[in-house]
Amino acid sequence: MHPPQSSHSTVAWSSEDAERYLRSLELFGMRFGLDRMRRMMTALGSPERRFETIHVVGTNGKSSTTRMIAAILERHGLRTGTYTSPHLISYTERVQVGERDLESDAFVAAISRAAWAAERVNHTLAGDDHVTQFELLTAAALWAMAELQVEVAVLEAGLGGRYDATSVIDSRVTVLTNVGLEHTRWLGPTVGNIAEEKLAVLRPGTTLVLGEDLLPEALAVAERVAEEQDARIVKAGAELLDPTISLAARGSFQRRNFALASTAAEAYLRVDGIEPREQAVREAAATTEVSGRLQVVGEDPLTVLDGAHNPDAARALVQALEEMLGDRPVALVLGVLEDKDAASMLAALLPVCERAWFTVPPSSRALSPAALQSLARQLGFDAVVCELEPWRALEQARRWVRERGEDAAVLATGSVYLVGDLLSHLRSAAEVGPEVVSSTRARLTHTPSRRPAR
Repeated sequence: MHPPQSSHSTVAWSSEDAERYLRSLELFGMRFGLDRMRRMMTALGSPERRFETIHVVGTNGKSSTTRMIAAILERHGLRTGTYTSPHLISYTERVQVGERDLESDAFVAAISRAAWAAERVNHTLAGDDHVTQFELLTAAALWAMAELQVEVAVLEAGLGGRYDATSVIDSRVTVLTNVGLEHTRWLGPTVGNIAEEKLAVLRPGTTLVLGEDLLPEALAVAERVAEEQDARIVKAGAELLDPTISLAARGSFQRRNFALASTAAEAYLRVDGIEPREQAVREAAATTEVSGRLQVVGEDPLTVLDGAHNPDAARALVQALEEMLGDRPVALVLGVLEDKDAASMLAALLPVCERAWFTVPPSSRALSPAALQSLARQLGFDAVVCELEPWRALEQARRWVRERGEDAAVLATGSVYLVGDLLSHLRSAAEVGPEVVSSTRARLTHTPSRRPAR
């Protein structure tokens, strides 16, 4: 479909039109460089200059940290926006203002406006060059947040940093969550190479906030880049977070994310001469949940979804499961994309699972269940079922747990696309609701053997 032809077009899009248009841009794939994005900003009137920003880069924990930073700032009286990726069910989840997803009308208006700008930019590009889906979404997010008059936006970088579409912003605070081996084809073969790409977003004279999980090689790069940019380094650690603070987000990895978020928020506030308030931090911790991260979606049996999609995230998930479930048997539903280190993910997950269902996330880059089964057998794990349809795989795993008659749990993980697909099915089946999640959380919290470790 074609975008509106001018900013004054009378063409009215529906939310379905906007989503259809965004999906059509997947055909153009991923393209490096910031030229298209800078032209988009010019066409849109430089919306990125109308508010302050905090940039979150890293391998894992970016979305959670982004939302947590915004929650803390919001409770200090600042009107905040967030931009995260990918989404679970709808593109609208990627942009929030005041901790709420954009209303449908506002989202459609932003996509329509960005599509108009993209059409203008595309006419200036040579050959088959074309504004990508991620660039258009980023431009729409920046325009929407400017129109809605946010004071500070927290943006999660996509792939890398140097050539990521979000790099058109100039942030006074940059946050590096951690660095692992990911996207080595594009970012480089070592942790140091990847850290270089991510930290290319750091601006001169600003503040760099570092997570506690940085490998020595990444830390060395961070310290050198900060010195080159005359940037101040602030280090965060979970041990710096008051142990009496209660988090709505489950898992020790979320405690580390919140410690990083509170450090980043404090760094931002102090630049503005605002004294951080402990009560505001506590309120943010107690109310900020992150969909798709240790998300409980059912009690019979206990069913948990988590978007862990690389080895480091899988290892953090296993640690959190031990805190959350104790020694309960676990039935695993796993779907992985082909560009991920599936062997290392399996090595982390299978030791805590009794049976596995391998399935296919809704992506053209999905790894086949047969390939996962072969990797599992190499690790000595044969209790495997291959089921192409994720929803059927989840139902089979839940049925297997019920038939055992034990206090076991089902875990679905391996890809954000898998989690989003399952959440969509669960929502359609009316199985997910606040009462299910809250009652399950209460049961977990009040069972001593399953209380998350502090």
